[in-house]
Amino acid sequence: MELLSIFAIAVGLAMDAFAAAICKGLQLREPEFSKTFSVGLCFGLFQGLMPVFGYLLASAFAEDIRAIDHWVAFFLLGIIGAHMIRESFDKTCDFTTGFDIKSLLLIGLATSIDAMAIGISFAFLKVNIVSSSIIIGLTTFVIAMIGMSIGNIFGIKYKSAAERVGGLILIAMGIKILLEHTLFA
Repeated sequence: MELLSIFAIAVGLAMDAFAAAICKGLQLREPEFSKTFSVGLCFGLFQGLMPVFGYLLASAFAEDIRAIDHWVAFFLLGIIGAHMIRESFDKTCDFTTGFDIKSLLLIGLATSIDAMAIGISFAFLKVNIVSSSIIIGLTTFVIAMIGMSIGNIFGIKYKSAAERVGGLILIAMGIKILLEHTLFA
């Protein structure tokens, strides 16, 4: 899988963290770099580590289903993307807990479950998990920090759009993988 595809998946995954970061940014009366950095770091670490866990989990049986791996990737990305699009119609912010370490860890975990499913897809596609996870983590870190700032300045206005775009990107990447393995193989 080429670098551009990995980056597109990273951006798609980061949209969930972006939406959550917007909600966290709503809690700040004034911009606070330390809180913005903490949220970005937490989300980036979870988004970067969860694909590794998914990859390791799936690597145990990846060879057994190699013939249908593209279908697995297609369905996982499609389901995650559709779920993100469905969530985009919820106009509330569910992530308005505090900025303590326990709250951030719970939100980081909640927004990164999708990344574990991506790691499962990566195992089937034999993607370099180390570089991919670094790209996903760094992309999420930056996008989450931007989300915190946007939430603090503009409010919830961009949350829904971000989730829809992220969902569409993941669905498009699933379709791309399926087409590459069926029509162009």
